[in-house]
Amino acid sequence: MYSVTKEIFFCYGHRLMHHTGKCRHLHGHSVRAAITVSAESLNSQGMVCDFADISAAAHAFIDTQLDHNLLLHRDDPLLPLLRQAGERVLVLDQHPTAEALAEMIYWDLQQKGFAVQSVTLWETSSACATYREEDQP
Repeated sequence: MYSVTKEIFFCYGHRLMHHTGKCRHLHGHSVRAAITVSAESLNSQGMVCDFADISAAAHAFIDTQLDHNLLLHRDDPLLPLLRQAGERVLVLDQHPTAEALAEMIYWDLQQKGFAVQSVTLWETSSACATYREEDQP
């Protein structure tokens, strides 16, 4: 089995409602997403796939949905005020955690035909969350 990993960097803001710590307040992150794609054999160019293809596909989703966006749960009481003010907000059915964002990126790339093994989202330099399918090693 071969695998390649491409890192993507972006920024977002969020808050975690009902969290007992500091994360209950609006705040932002500069994150690193590590996207790992795998293959049983190499393509005609001797690669799993081109890093540029992973980057372009990931950025198509991240740049339009996540980067420099405020990510909030659908029940967040700030939503009406932010919408009225014309602020950019992505409303999520789940809480906007690093785990949820890693899963969103994973499934977007899977739908685009990439054999994604995992997506790891580094929310800080010392904390990350990874999403992979259950049958993945």
